[in-house]
This record gives sequence, structure tokens and C-alpha cells, in this order.
Amino acid sequence: MRIALYQPEIAGNVGAILRLAACFQVPVDIIMPTGFAFSDAKLKRAAMDYGQAADVTRHANFDAFLSIQRGAGRRIALMSSHAATRLPEVAFRADDVLLMGSEGAGVPDDVRDLADIRVRIPMAPGFRSLNIAVSTGIAVAEALRQTGGFPD
Repeated sequence: MRIALYQPEIAGNVGAILRLAACFQVPVDIIMPTGFAFSDAKLKRAAMDYGQAADVTRHANFDAFLSIQRGAGRRIALMSSHAATRLPEVAFRADDVLLMGSEGAGVPDDVRDLADIRVRIPMAPGFRSLNIAVSTGIAVAEALRQTGGFPD
């Protein structure tokens, strides 16, 4: 299981996701550019001392990221508030990559179209979306539950 962040904009969200990734031992791919300097104090504050334990790979762009994932035979599961497939309906695989779009814009259509699965976290009517760190936690927990991937 991997988490991929597409051009994240908010350092605090990335820090919270890095902390989550370290705790669950899930690698993180960050697809550049980011909307902040990667050494940002907000990133470090949110990740606390867990950030150093996170397995992070930065990719120059989406094409570089996609080439590596396809080369490894990994499936891309795009988390999107616009997707038709609900999270409980997805059968995750242990080597899936959970792709999260940027906070403000999600992902462009060409990136969306390259995803193998497009997944939506169900919410009560009238709400647009969850915070990206919260969404990542929900998606990763469900994927790890299904695949038996939680650390001991």
C-alpha cells in the first residue's frame, strides 16, 4: 500500500499525512510541485518527530510518478469526491497506490483518466468534501483493514 499526494498545497496537511504514514508504515509519494517549501515549519510541526520515520519519495511530475508505479505493476486508486464508486465497494489490493488530489483543485482530467479506480468516501447529503488528511486516514485504514496490512 502507498499514499500518493498530487501537488499538495498545504504544509500542515502533508505533515499530518506523513505522521499517519509513519504510524501505519505506508510509504508516501509526493508529486511535485508543492504549494509550499518542503522544509516549511508547518510541515514539521504537523508531522512532529514522526516525519523522519516516514518513507517519502518525491517525483518531479506525474509522468515520472506514473512510470514508476506502472513499472512496478501497481494499481492507482484515485480518491475523489466526484467518483461513482463508494469506498466500501472497493476490493483493495496490498500494492495499491491511494492517490489524493491537491486540496484546491483535485487532479486534472488527464490524471483522473489514468487512474485504475476512482473512489469516493460516502458522506451525508449536502457536504462537499473532507479534509485531505482525514480522507487519507479513512482510505488508508479501510485499505489496510481489507488487505491485513496494519502493523502489529
